[in-house]
Amino acid sequence: MPDTSKVGVDMGDNRLLTPPITINTTFSRQDFANPDSEVNAVSPGAVTDHSFLSAKPPSSPAATSLDGETLRSRSNSFLSNNETAKTEAKSNVGNPKMTYEGQGLTTEEVLRPVRGSENDFLVEKNPFAFSPGQLNKLLNPKSLAAYKALGGIRGLERGLRTDLAAGLSIDEISLQGQVTFQDAVASKESGGGSLEPVRSSGAVLSDSKTGDQFRDRLRVFKDNRLPARKPTSIWRLLWRAYYDKILILLTAAAVISLALGLYSTLGQPLEPGEPTPLDWVEGVAICVAVLIVTIVTAINDFQKEKQFANLNKKKDDREVKAIRSGKSVMISVYDVTVGDVLHLEPGDLIPVDGIFIGGHGVKCDESSATGESDQMKKTAGDEVWKQILNGTATSKLDPFLISGSKVLEGVGTFLVTSVGVNSSFGKTMISLQTDVEDTPLQVKLSGLANWIGYLGTGAAGLLFFILLLRFVAGLSGDARTPAAKGSAFLDILIVAITIIVVAVPEGLPLAVTLALAFATFRMLKEQNLVRHLRACETMGNATTICSDKTGTLTQNKMSVVAGTLGTQTSFAQSQATESSEEEKALSFSAAFERLSSTVKALVVQSIAVNSTAFDGEENGVATYVGSKTETALLQLARDHLGMGPVAEERSAVDIVQLIPFASSRKCMGAVIRLSPGSFRLLVKGAAEILLAKATKELVDISSDSLDEQELSDTARARASATIGSYAEKSLRTIAMLHKDYPQWPPKGVRILEEDPHMANFDDVFHDMTLVGIVGIQDPLRPGVTEAVKRCQEAGVVVRMVTGDNPITARAIATECGIKTKDGIVMEGPEFRQLSDEAMDQMLPNLQVLARSSPEDKRILVQRLKHLGETVAVTGDGTNDGPALKMADVGFSMGIAGTEVAKEASAIILMDDNFSSIVTAIKWGRAVNDAVSKFLQFQITVNITAVLLAFISAVSSPDMHSVLTAVQLLWVNLIMDTFAALALATDAPTEKILDRKPTPKRAPLITTNMWKMIIGQAIYQLTVTLVLYFAGPSILKYDVDADPELREQLNTMVFNTFVWMQIFNEFNNRRLDNKFNIFEGIHRNWFFIGINAIMIGGQIMIIFVGGAAFQITRIDGTQWAICILCAIFCLPWAVVIRCIPDKYAAIVFGFVGKVFMAVFSPVFKVLRVIFHPVAKVWRAIMAPVKRSIRRMMWWRKKEVVAAPKLDEEAAEKVATRTPPSSPPPITLTTTD
Repeated sequence: MPDTSKVGVDMGDNRLLTPPITINTTFSRQDFANPDSEVNAVSPGAVTDHSFLSAKPPSSPAATSLDGETLRSRSNSFLSNNETAKTEAKSNVGNPKMTYEGQGLTTEEVLRPVRGSENDFLVEKNPFAFSPGQLNKLLNPKSLAAYKALGGIRGLERGLRTDLAAGLSIDEISLQGQVTFQDAVASKESGGGSLEPVRSSGAVLSDSKTGDQFRDRLRVFKDNRLPARKPTSIWRLLWRAYYDKILILLTAAAVISLALGLYSTLGQPLEPGEPTPLDWVEGVAICVAVLIVTIVTAINDFQKEKQFANLNKKKDDREVKAIRSGKSVMISVYDVTVGDVLHLEPGDLIPVDGIFIGGHGVKCDESSATGESDQMKKTAGDEVWKQILNGTATSKLDPFLISGSKVLEGVGTFLVTSVGVNSSFGKTMISLQTDVEDTPLQVKLSGLANWIGYLGTGAAGLLFFILLLRFVAGLSGDARTPAAKGSAFLDILIVAITIIVVAVPEGLPLAVTLALAFATFRMLKEQNLVRHLRACETMGNATTICSDKTGTLTQNKMSVVAGTLGTQTSFAQSQATESSEEEKALSFSAAFERLSSTVKALVVQSIAVNSTAFDGEENGVATYVGSKTETALLQLARDHLGMGPVAEERSAVDIVQLIPFASSRKCMGAVIRLSPGSFRLLVKGAAEILLAKATKELVDISSDSLDEQELSDTARARASATIGSYAEKSLRTIAMLHKDYPQWPPKGVRILEEDPHMANFDDVFHDMTLVGIVGIQDPLRPGVTEAVKRCQEAGVVVRMVTGDNPITARAIATECGIKTKDGIVMEGPEFRQLSDEAMDQMLPNLQVLARSSPEDKRILVQRLKHLGETVAVTGDGTNDGPALKMADVGFSMGIAGTEVAKEASAIILMDDNFSSIVTAIKWGRAVNDAVSKFLQFQITVNITAVLLAFISAVSSPDMHSVLTAVQLLWVNLIMDTFAALALATDAPTEKILDRKPTPKRAPLITTNMWKMIIGQAIYQLTVTLVLYFAGPSILKYDVDADPELREQLNTMVFNTFVWMQIFNEFNNRRLDNKFNIFEGIHRNWFFIGINAIMIGGQIMIIFVGGAAFQITRIDGTQWAICILCAIFCLPWAVVIRCIPDKYAAIVFGFVGKVFMAVFSPVFKVLRVIFHPVAKVWRAIMAPVKRSIRRMMWWRKKEVVAAPKLDEEAAEKVATRTPPSSPPPITLTTTD
């Protein structure tokens, strides 16, 4: 084989495309700890740190390609040679003796794998110079030694075959050839050129939709996805549904009953003419019923898990700003790969690990990733490399970007080095993948279910002991065979156990989970992405909403409709002006034609350079991406000032310092170098704030020189009137200022501690020249006025919290109906000065908080919660995080919101629309209503079924309940699973907003619900007991002479009872005292379908149930009696609703006191008796549970590739039984 180990690199001018690379790709599995081994496709031979770290630091590459150069926009100043733009860590200056950890280690020692991570260093046919394991050494922990060993930012650029300015090529599919470790880390004065991504032979151009992009990168470095938590298999869900002590006990009793039945059938001789006994049928029927209940429950859980998994995928997806082929584009966070260049802006949540290329004033909060609470100032990669070579580097230099950290301020770009499972955040999240937590309502209902279960268990225990005493007392005169006696005893046991199964309302948590799953799925379709389930139920009881203005109440489609240059030349769109003063305003074209080239350049610089928006593309149409305020100004500059691409405008100037927008000062700035010895500060922001900082104005806009004069009181008043005039028309007012300096930083001003080349903004933000003021229109969203009105009718107070000036805020609040005659409009600075007492007195009337900061919003939320309000708040900025976290429900903006705001919120408004908040209120109330409906239904069934079975069994001579075990299991299936599905899926109607929010301390079961529960239970018990005891005399049945008639009567009781539950389910669709129980039923196909299944199942049971259900067929007359007795549940419910709630509350209160006085001692006695029994039972079952868990295959938990855990931690992971998601639902209570 010819020697192809030498790499030929054409150092051409084009930094995006490079020539093909050929290299011998054969390798042997040698020591992969050595970065030069053939496993990593590099030339053999050890390379020490001294062999490639002695060269001079690389300078900025010459970028001659159009896209690569224009992309520099802001980043050109990041990478420029201008010393004014360099970033140095002050702690390292003049202190060469300080070192960093690992400084004296060799390359092999620095990059040696940690035990357990060896596989990360093994990559076959690696076309890159580095393996994922070597890149991980940069941040495990932060290591300047590893950064040095990998050749710094330029070594990473070459080794990862990317371009720091142009990013990855969108045409890259697969890569030919290989880059050796030596070639990558060899430092060159010029910085070299990046190596070319080359398409494989015969491949077509990659398209982002084809999935062929970056084939080799994805193979070597993986994609930016974490492996999804392995879904719970249907078999495991089946086991969990069945693994309940009561069901297991019932199964055991059924098996014994089956064995005795078979023995009596097959093992006992029959008398001549005696029919074959069918005692075994009941045992089989119970086993089949338990199986059906288990399967239905497991399928329910499986469907819920799938829905929540899909919601989680949607929740984690977002878009980030990347540079590809020299253009800034928005891509999914899942599509980020190693070698990508990403933008950094305030509020970004960093999705991957990387190295900081360059920028201005970037500081990160890494507390969630490293525990370090201080703001971490980032140093450009080239600057760090320079100090490493100069011997001045210390451990305080930080070019590392850690996934999961947050950008607090500054802008810049960084190179991606690790993604997905290889990133720091990915490794952490794999070990912390958790299931959905129970919501407050689920916890509360679980407690209620336990108490109801205790009462049912007590009733079953009492029944068992009564029947057992009767059974034992009758043994002396019992002539039956031992098998028949054993079967009779088992019948008693089975009925008692089945009553427990029916009594325990395990469907309550299931109903909550189903309602939440259904609601969150439907809310997503209506632009609400629920991140925390508890927010869904909490939102239904919200009493106040603190809403942003821009983008939430308004459309966030901004356009400049009026403006003033200086204080004398006004321009406006004719349709936007009405006053006589504005009638004098020029048209846009007439005003901008007067501008001289110098003034035009100043305005363009103020708009384009002092901006974070950039050129983009949407649906194939060129547009701007960024803040809507900035894009509106860019649109103005492009349409009327002849501005070219934003990237070109920025690359044409030398940016010295950037001052990012801060909500505290309501403005942003940029400093540019005009010429040697001449610098210009450009500031843009809130008009009334900037006007206070201006002392001069621009006068002659047609002059080639910038003619300025002192801003007189008259001119200031005129400018202030202009701002007020715009604000009254609901326009956002933005002013532009500038000031020239002979040097930067200017003399006598403070400099930033972390960078001596940067001036303190507050020291230079004064005595500036007013360039102009613009009015930006942002129309109200369609339907927002109606949405605000609906909130107010629903008892929810809407408050506007905005950064706009009070005049604009008042105008918009009045227009959308928030501001009323008696409402208070207050500014943030005044609000935060109030005492707590004064604030609490003022808050009920506060409707607009203008010029507010995020801290004002947090204080507002805090005081409202102190007053007992349930608060929902919207936010889009990084600093809104505390308020979003503090609120009962935090809404972040899906379009305009930062990643930090989204992470802090409970619900994301995908369309940033206030109307979507109203939708959340409706669905929140629907969830609470669904739970209340099901609770009302189930408690009614519980009371009726338990008492009917108890009374009939005690009164029966043969100690048999009128409702057999199999029949009770069918009733349990109806009320626990089918009813939960039917009642949890009612979509909200508009009328759901016609009532006030439910107070926080309101009881789960209201007076109205108790009224319906007790009323229906009385009716159902009366009808069934009359039918059971008085039926023979009413219907003229001689049950003593003809046992078949008794069987028919028992069948009628069972049939009537089930049909009562079906009709009562319709009653429970309403929780108020209104009569229309069929409202909206045609829109709920779940309800219709499930009731059809229940009706069909009941009819089939009566006709073919036979011996399994211990029933017989009934004729038409008997069917009519059953249906008529059952259907009267509906008119009886009307009668119940006519009873005033206040009188019902008095009666229930008295009865409740009597009940507690009588039964409280009984409960205490029962606790004394059964508490030791429960302890013994747990002690007996503990080893059984452990044995079963050891035997089950699903106990073994798959461990995803990650840093090796210690033996103790691994044992914990392996032996822990993970909870299901959503929470486990069983057919009975657990220990």
